[in-house]
Amino acid sequence: MDPRIQLDTIHKGFDGKTCWVQCRAGTIPPGGAGANRLPIVVLTMQKLLLSGSDIFYELTEMRTDDLGKTWSGPTPHPDTLGRRTMPGGLEAVICDATPHWHAATGKLLSTGHVAHYQGNRLAPDPRPRKTAYSVYDPANRTWTPWSTVDMPDPEGCFFNSGAGSAQRFDLENGDILLPIYFMPQPKPGEHPPKHYQVTVMRCRFDGHTLRYLEHGTDLTAPDPRGMCEPSLIRFGGRFFLTLRNDVRGYVARGPDGLHFDPPVPWCFDDGTELGNYNTQQHWIANGKRLFLAYTRRGLNNDHVFRHRAPLVMAEVDPNRLCVIRSTEQVLVPEHGARLGNFAVTDVSRDETWVTVSEWMQTTGPDHHDFRVCQRYGSDNRVFASRILWKPA
Repeated sequence: MDPRIQLDTIHKGFDGKTCWVQCRAGTIPPGGAGANRLPIVVLTMQKLLLSGSDIFYELTEMRTDDLGKTWSGPTPHPDTLGRRTMPGGLEAVICDATPHWHAATGKLLSTGHVAHYQGNRLAPDPRPRKTAYSVYDPANRTWTPWSTVDMPDPEGCFFNSGAGSAQRFDLENGDILLPIYFMPQPKPGEHPPKHYQVTVMRCRFDGHTLRYLEHGTDLTAPDPRGMCEPSLIRFGGRFFLTLRNDVRGYVARGPDGLHFDPPVPWCFDDGTELGNYNTQQHWIANGKRLFLAYTRRGLNNDHVFRHRAPLVMAEVDPNRLCVIRSTEQVLVPEHGARLGNFAVTDVSRDETWVTVSEWMQTTGPDHHDFRVCQRYGSDNRVFASRILWKPA
């Protein structure tokens, strides 16, 4: 039986100059904040400057303590999750962050990466990038100032590396398997590399500091820009990575979360390609079923930037590494705006939530004309698509 979908709008409206993006939620389980009897869902998002490209401001929080009946916020955290002044006239900010409960320490740990700006434009290449993280205090509703993970060879292989938009997996011993994508620093006189690689790093978190321990297989593709924005899950005793690529989405399988077979393109069970491209995908699992959440071509959506709406999910055959077409269903419908940047959180055994917002930039030639999105009904709404696993 297919799960039921309940779509909640938790925020809407925008000022025509910025819009809410990167809406990702994490769940604090009952008792995780002391006396909470219900799960607490904490969602972070940030404003995007519509006239720019990936120009973000501080992370801002929304929160529900009653399973979505009411929400507090948006509450900005400029002092701890905002921009910082850097040498050379640059600014840096944590972005593409995903909060996730770390059971071993009883902490909600958010991981992402750092963007660098110069005058509200992305800093010129080559620019460094690092994995960033912050820890939530549910009693005081605050976050620790964002920090970055120390990496081996930071001026070489991992000069441009981070866990942006990644879905991590925590092992039973508390170690964190955190997928990242990276690009080495070009040597003097060389052209900058053009292909990102993906790996999974094993980290240790003591409740305060996130530390690198090791990393596994390096994965890439010959297609433009290689691979990025990886997401990881364990299912049926094996690990699966889903990978963004400019031309098509890829998937890889491995035994231990660090080492993987060569990636293969995502396809439907009839052998045709999935149609996802240049956009992230994430995993959903419940019991004995594994699902993929994604966007794709072929859904009457040629007017949407990179076909990033509607947002759909379908069951995955983990042995054949394919998506079962007949199980596809809509998580969030298309209203002209893209829905490609989202996250998944397991709220309880009975509910999984997918959170996303209507990103109010559009297709060319004028990517900043939000009126195109409005014509189809978008209003920068923030959605929680609730996947209900139990029969009605």
